[in-house]
Amino acid sequence: MTAEASPADETANFFDGAERGVLMLKRCLDTGKAFHYPRERSPFTGGATEWFEASGKGAIYSCSVSHRADPPYCLAYVKLDEGPIMMSNILADDLTAVAIGQRVQATFQPGPDGRQIPFFTPE
Repeated sequence: MTAEASPADETANFFDGAERGVLMLKRCLDTGKAFHYPRERSPFTGGATEWFEASGKGAIYSCSVSHRADPPYCLAYVKLDEGPIMMSNILADDLTAVAIGQRVQATFQPGPDGRQIPFFTPE
């Protein structure tokens, strides 16, 4: 019997990559499909997975701007060029110009705990 990885172990490479300014994803070794949120086993087959460096590029799949917040912010689902859809924030000077289908690029900034996390900016 093998020991299961802890959630911290499963995401360590993701956060290590973010510290270097690189978006890391996992892919299923059986199908070649990329996925996010990182996990030890493939969500497609239950088989083995591997980490890879993603482009960090994608398009806004869905978004919502909260104008009542101070400061306002935009929460979005971004469909990455590698296939997975990832929830994040869109950082833009003009949030009224953010639109579904708009091309975006990952950028990394500190989150509440100080660790670098991916956000997206318009290309």
